[in-house]
Amino acid sequence: MRVLVAYASRHGSTMGIAQRIAAELERQEIPVAFKRVDEPIRVESYQACIIGSSVYLGRWEPQAAEFVRTNAESLSRRPVWLFCSGPVGTDHVDKQGRDALEAAQPKEFAEFADLIHPKAEQVFYGVYDPARKDATLAERLIMKVPAIRNELPAGDFRDWDAIESWAEGIVRALRPTEVGAAAEA
Repeated sequence: MRVLVAYASRHGSTMGIAQRIAAELERQEIPVAFKRVDEPIRVESYQACIIGSSVYLGRWEPQAAEFVRTNAESLSRRPVWLFCSGPVGTDHVDKQGRDALEAAQPKEFAEFADLIHPKAEQVFYGVYDPARKDATLAERLIMKVPAIRNELPAGDFRDWDAIESWAEGIVRALRPTEVGAAAEA
């Protein structure tokens, strides 16, 4: 079985999550192709796909959404897992009392549920570093506004244990259960 791990990442945080997922699959001896969604990819070459994107203003990166829409027919015929990174901070509940990760689901998750029927969708905490060299002017200016700065803390909030646990769940789903295999023998 060969698995595609494809991603769109504006500043590298989501790429890091995708790398960790790919590494966990490889550690479990599952062959992985690790690619950006804007590279040439033949989805038909893979038995399963894991696709991730950074999220800004509640939306996946356009190239990631376009990749799913363009390949919807092929994706719908194989197991697919979707993930994103976006929310930052340490609060697990938002101001409305909702789970922060559930509240941060991008709009595309609902669309893709109907379009390709993914096995699972997961939101992970991300990174916000307005001081990085490639920060946009808007990102740097945001940190000058106290009300926004307090709502958008800078830092790396990725939960590596949660990411690895999610990847381990994918490994279990991709492998026939050893108990079932032993029973057949």
